[in-house]
Amino acid sequence: MFMFSRSICCAKLNQLSTFETLFSNLKTCESRIYSREKAEYANVNWDELGFALTKTDYMYVMNFTEEEQKFFNGTLTRFGNIEMCPSSGILNYGQGLFEGLKAYRKEDEGILLFRPQENALRMKIGADRMCMPSPTVDQFIDAVKKTVLANKRWVPPYGRGSLYVRPLLMGTGRNLGVKPSSDYTFLVYASPVGNYHKGDLNLMVEDNVRRAIPGGTGGIKAVTNYSPVYKPLTEAKAKGFSDLLFLDASTGSNIEEGSACNIFILKGNVISTPTTHGTILPGITRKSIMEIASDFGYQVEERAIPIKEVFDAEEVFCTGTAMVVKSVASITYQGKRIEYKLGAETLAQKLHATLTGIQTGPIEDKLGWTMLID
Repeated sequence: MFMFSRSICCAKLNQLSTFETLFSNLKTCESRIYSREKAEYANVNWDELGFALTKTDYMYVMNFTEEEQKFFNGTLTRFGNIEMCPSSGILNYGQGLFEGLKAYRKEDEGILLFRPQENALRMKIGADRMCMPSPTVDQFIDAVKKTVLANKRWVPPYGRGSLYVRPLLMGTGRNLGVKPSSDYTFLVYASPVGNYHKGDLNLMVEDNVRRAIPGGTGGIKAVTNYSPVYKPLTEAKAKGFSDLLFLDASTGSNIEEGSACNIFILKGNVISTPTTHGTILPGITRKSIMEIASDFGYQVEERAIPIKEVFDAEEVFCTGTAMVVKSVASITYQGKRIEYKLGAETLAQKLHATLTGIQTGPIEDKLGWTMLID
C-alpha cells in the first residue's frame, strides 16, 4: 500500500513538474510576444516615406590594410561623416562598389533579410573586376545583420516600407598614381524607405547616350556606372518622364535596362528579359522574379530584345531592389509612345504580391530566400 501511494505521489510530482515546464514555456512565449508588440519605433511618419536618406543611429565599418592583407575588426559606430585622404582611390579614380538590399518587418515584429548572400557574392564578383579585396560572405552578412539590429527602431512597421541597407566597398588608401589602392574600407549604413517611383512609370528610350559598353563595368555595381547617366536622366525628367531605357552600345537597337532597374516584356505565356552579358546588372530581384514566374507556369527567356518588340508587348515591367516590381505605363521612342496594361490584374502586380509576401512573411518561403535576424 505504501509503495502504491509513493508511486502515485511520484506521478503527481512528475505531472506537476510537466505543468510547471509548460507554464514556464507559455510565459516565455507570452513575454516574447509582448516584447514584440512593444517594439520601439523611431519618430517617423511612415506613410510619407519616399526613397531618400533618413539618418539612422549606427553604421558598420571594417578596414583592410596593406599590412594585414585582410578585413578585420569591424565595428558599429554612430552614423556620421567619415574622414578620408584627398588622394584616396575612391575620390580620385572611382575605385568603389556598392550593394543594396532590404530588411523587412514581419507582422509579428520579427525582421527578415532577403537573399543577403547573393549581394555578398555579387560584391565579390565586382571587387575582382575592380582589383579590390572583398569581405567574405560571412563577414558581409554579419555586418548587414549588425547594422540592421543596431538600427532596429528604424525598420518600418509591417507593410509600411522597408529598411534599405547600403554596403559600400571603397579604395581609401593614399594614391596619387593610377593603380589599385593599398587600403580599403567596407562600410554599411541604412535608411528607412518607401516607394522608389510614386505614380506611373513612363520610360523614354535614350537614343544617344549608352549606359554601358562591352568589356566595361555595366555588369557590376561600380560607383562609376551611375553618374554618367545623370545628364540624360535629368533632361528626361524635365520632360515629364520617370526614367530612361537604355539601348546596347554595339548595335543601338536592343534594349538593356533602366538607370537603376532591369526590364521584362510579356507576350502571351512568354516573359523575356535582356541577357546579362557584361553590360547589364544581374539583379537579385530580377533573378527572383524569373524563378517565381517560372513557378507560375510562364516560359521565361533571356535574350537580345530589339526595341521594336516593346511596341507589341502585352505588358512591360521593371524590377530592382529599390523598385521591387513595377508595371511600365508607357515607353516613348523617337516620338512614338506606346501604353501598356496596368492594374491589379497585371502579371507585374501578381509577381509583386508574391515577392513581397515572401519578403515580409505571409507567404511561405519554400526556397530559403529569407533570413530571420530578430
